[in-house]
Amino acid sequence: MGVIAGLLNFFVLAIGLFLILLVLIQRGKGGGLIGALGGSGGSSPFGSRAGDQFTRITIYVALLWLFLTMAQVKVIQFAQQQAYYAAQ
Repeated sequence: MGVIAGLLNFFVLAIGLFLILLVLIQRGKGGGLIGALGGSGGSSPFGSRAGDQFTRITIYVALLWLFLTMAQVKVIQFAQQQAYYAAQ
């Protein structure tokens, strides 16, 4: 069980970092973080339709991260339960 929990932990962290990057490269409606960092808030370097695609990808990646986090909790709970019963 420790290997599965470790793999899930790695994937949750990697997808979380990817999700942060996805949010940061999106075109801001009012400037937002991109404008605060010195970028132009109204334009996207990936084209005019890229905003819709980035939004869709962000939603799917966020759902994947959510489900992986729930699976990680279940795996860790199961491992702790097994360790508890083995100790008795």
